[in-house]
Amino acid sequence: MIQDILQHRFLKFGSVGLSGVLVNLTVLYLGQEYIFWMVDAVDTRLNFSLSLAIFCATISNFSLNRIWTWADRKEKIQRKYLLQLAQYFVACWIAIAIQFFLTKLLAAYWYYLLANLLAIVLSSVINFLVNDAWTFK
Repeated sequence: MIQDILQHRFLKFGSVGLSGVLVNLTVLYLGQEYIFWMVDAVDTRLNFSLSLAIFCATISNFSLNRIWTWADRKEKIQRKYLLQLAQYFVACWIAIAIQFFLTKLLAAYWYYLLANLLAIVLSSVINFLVNDAWTFK
């Protein structure tokens, strides 16, 4: 029974994560090509774009996970949105840091969108485990 719930929840989490990947990649592209186009230093522009992309995807993922993935945990959903959002950000810092630094590392060898996509996949498992055990426990 518990395995079924976790597997179902992880599938929901994965679906939310896929939507977050789209948000992340879209904002990253917009940041690199349009929003921060005036930043001449390529490395600095990527830092700005990555930061904005990760922030937007995190807000999107939190909101969808809160109302769909962990909706059955009603006692936690009743908490104030901003309080739980702050807890979510704290819980995700490791996964965000892994994603950020893996993207930077891999972007030296691969196209930045492909590097970011791989970093997202690798950091998503950590993100699920921490949020299941703490944020939405």
